[in-house]
Amino acid sequence: MPTSIESILKLEVPLIVQIARRTMTVEEVMSMTPGAIIELPKSAADELEILVNNKEVGMGKAVKVGENFGVRVTSIGGLEQRITAMGASSDTAVDHSRNLPENEEGS
Repeated sequence: MPTSIESILKLEVPLIVQIARRTMTVEEVMSMTPGAIIELPKSAADELEILVNNKEVGMGKAVKVGENFGVRVTSIGGLEQRITAMGASSDTAVDHSRNLPENEEGS
């Protein structure tokens, strides 16, 4: 039987690699059609944010891996920052079914 730490290390957490963010008017969203191009406020050469549970834990560069995209990690937060990103704040009950707002920080 695995120890509790081994079980915890095998848990899966959501990982997001974010290209950029922007806002659009409702009218712009409603008028989108297939083939539309959405311009993002970021250079194609800029690093991408690596997020765990919607919290930044590192940065990386886009790479091609066979026919897929990948990310080469260029910087990663410390162990404490990564652990914090995976957990809920002490005053928030753990609820894995809810998505936290993008600007909410866990403590």
